[in-house]
Amino acid sequence: MRRVCTLVLSLLAIGALSVAPATARPGAFPAELALPAGFQPEGIAIGAWPTAYFGSRVDGRIQQVDLRTGRGSLLSPGPGTPSLGIKVDSRHGRLFVAGGTGGDARVIDARTGAVLASYRFQTTDTFVNDLVITKDAVWFTDSRRAVLYKLPLGRNGELPAEAVHVPLTGDLAVVAGETNLNGIVTTPDRKALIAGQSNTGLLFRIDPATGVTTQVDVAALPNNDGLLREGRTLYAVQNRLNLLAKLELSADGTSARLVEQRSDPRFDVPATVAEWGKRFYLVNARFTTPPTPETTYNAVAVEKF
Repeated sequence: MRRVCTLVLSLLAIGALSVAPATARPGAFPAELALPAGFQPEGIAIGAWPTAYFGSRVDGRIQQVDLRTGRGSLLSPGPGTPSLGIKVDSRHGRLFVAGGTGGDARVIDARTGAVLASYRFQTTDTFVNDLVITKDAVWFTDSRRAVLYKLPLGRNGELPAEAVHVPLTGDLAVVAGETNLNGIVTTPDRKALIAGQSNTGLLFRIDPATGVTTQVDVAALPNNDGLLREGRTLYAVQNRLNLLAKLELSADGTSARLVEQRSDPRFDVPATVAEWGKRFYLVNARFTTPPTPETTYNAVAVEKF
């Protein structure tokens, strides 16, 4: 035993062995997370605990998967309409879910799966796609309309009685029948929002007070989908290209620089990205695979870069 302890101490001293908490050792976690057959996932979200949440495009059910074991279980049955973008409100232990063609959003208890609130944004020509949680509101994109839907939050996170529609003006040009605004994040200075337009590959800075959009000065990112921002670094999933792009943003989000794009042989039209520890997790939406009740789906982990 003494010899083993001496060896460990020696290895630590020369840097050949490192000791880190389990949450910082991605190798100890499964590299792939299986989802139910026929699930047709689109969004993925991870909060302050090692659980990933997925929404089904088929019926809107929410599946939870333990990142440590890969074991999954049904958290909440769906309303029969899609669940697309999903985000975790870790502070209040709840999930916000975008309802796609349902034109709505739901707030779900992350522990019990109970629906805490539902909001109807639109009834026709709508595709509520993704969302971002800020300190005082939750913002949703609609891929069919030049509008953001805002859920103002109370001082202690209280949910509103109804949503606020914020019409978008400026540089954004919505193309009828196509997937327009999709992923959305805050700017590094948190004074505005950035949303990607999937059909054009453009990014737009959005003034949340006025709805005025300004095209971000950066090369186009075709098929951009889910976005993830860490400081001044923005990650954009390019779904049908099987790419994850890394960009560096200006503090106000008016410009960006493409740094790198990476792929992985396990990517199969990934739609969205979330992070835990030293890993990114991307969900394979498999948009190019004809869906059947037996079609398999999963999420894959890659090292951060």
